[in-house]
Amino acid sequence: MTETAQPDIVYRPRGRLPGTRPGAHRGREAGGLGTFRDQVPFLRMPDARRIDVRATLRDPFEGTVVRRFEARTPVEVWALLDFSASMRFTGEADRMALASAFCVGLAASATRIGDAFGLIGCDETVRDDVFLAPSRAPTRAAEVARRLADAACTGHGAAGMVAATRRLAGRPKIVFLLSDFRWPEALITEVFAALGRHDLVPVLLGDAAEAEGLPDWGLLELDDLEGAGRRLVFMRPALRRRWIAREAARIETLRRLATAHGRPPFRVAGRFDPDAVSRHLLGA
Repeated sequence: MTETAQPDIVYRPRGRLPGTRPGAHRGREAGGLGTFRDQVPFLRMPDARRIDVRATLRDPFEGTVVRRFEARTPVEVWALLDFSASMRFTGEADRMALASAFCVGLAASATRIGDAFGLIGCDETVRDDVFLAPSRAPTRAAEVARRLADAACTGHGAAGMVAATRRLAGRPKIVFLLSDFRWPEALITEVFAALGRHDLVPVLLGDAAEAEGLPDWGLLELDDLEGAGRRLVFMRPALRRRWIAREAARIETLRRLATAHGRPPFRVAGRFDPDAVSRHLLGA
């Protein structure tokens, strides 16, 4: 029995894109192919192949009318991936395994429709070992899988994201920013603002074990993955409620900041579901 192919991630850029290269998305330019846009006088678009005979015969001023179509153009798709040590967390699922599945699926989906896919990994700096320049090659998904399989989350923070945003200058792109977003609010704001000219899609890698899975009573040994050491905590109902409330407030802050700069965040927890990602992207 053959393995069932994974569904594509279906995305739609916000607004029309600049550029004349043929692609899959709505462009700003008018062309001879694509979705019908409108009708204009022949002198405005002198293309005899697009003359609309019926509209021309109906024109009371006896002008010649041509059909204008909306050009289709490609877009660069990028994944910015957080490699700070907190991304090593494993609860209901391995966080980095989820991130890798997302990036591989996105790379396959993008290149299948002719879009280029690029990858940047960051901790305190931009990780040269987790950098792939944008490419439309059909092997890109396999390259992403190999690159992420060998990368380790060892950084103390994600300050390198600021430098990564400067590598994305130029034409508007779709940028998927994957992280647990356990960053200072000021850093989140700075990174989101720096990516403001692009179509930013924050992807929150969460896990129920971080809050909802806490017991009402018991001793917990907590390990700060970013270097603050281990700590023994006596969990009780009041502390559990405060813990869950603080986590909810953190996610609400992320949602508020993300929405102010474009799309609300998409949360991946437990498993990677391409159909759920597509519904979020098409509905946001």
